[in-house]
Amino acid sequence: MTTTPKITRLAGFFYLIVIITGFFSLMYVPSKLIVWENSALTFQNISSSVQLFRVSIASSIICYIAFTLLPLVLYKLLEVVDDRYAKLMVILALISIPISFINLQNKFSVLTIIEGADYLKIFDLKQLQAQMMFLLSSYNKGLLIAQIFWGLWLFPFGYLVYKSGFLPKVLGIFLMLGCFGYLINVFGRIAVPHFSDYLISGYITLPATIGEIGTCLWLLLVGIRNKKIN
Repeated sequence: MTTTPKITRLAGFFYLIVIITGFFSLMYVPSKLIVWENSALTFQNISSSVQLFRVSIASSIICYIAFTLLPLVLYKLLEVVDDRYAKLMVILALISIPISFINLQNKFSVLTIIEGADYLKIFDLKQLQAQMMFLLSSYNKGLLIAQIFWGLWLFPFGYLVYKSGFLPKVLGIFLMLGCFGYLINVFGRIAVPHFSDYLISGYITLPATIGEIGTCLWLLLVGIRNKKIN
């Protein structure tokens, strides 16, 4: 069977959207607005940069839409390697989508508080700040649930990349390691108090980052070039 460069570029394009919008909404915006130790400052930051917060929500929606399409395109690319693993990859990836969208409701609720709806006037400022931090914390906890599947899908994906013969094996290894990195991160944050204070927490998902960015760039810049698959 001959795979087409068009499929590889499309997969790379969707992957790039996921990476850029994910970085913006999950890392850049929180680093600019959220100070976990100071609810008053966080409230002030979001209130004064409400448009940035709105854009982060829109960015998350785009990210999840692209992540819905990504595994479907990857399936077309990798089903010839092992159809069972390709189907498992798609299933595990898509499970995270409804979780991610439902969890996003917490951010919409934060936006409601910040915009100061009339029915919230019965609460004083400190109560609103506390509610906002609760919702942001709930959003982060919801991300942990989604991250279980963000990790799990990487194992069959990495296996397919490793066995494909037309994508670098080293990327497949990083992707499979990334699966375990995500799972360790999730269970570490659930089971170990102050897990984020440990040095390992900052590096445990690094293999996934290397594998996913590397695969994205390879699909976009190198592709398959009509590689024959036996």
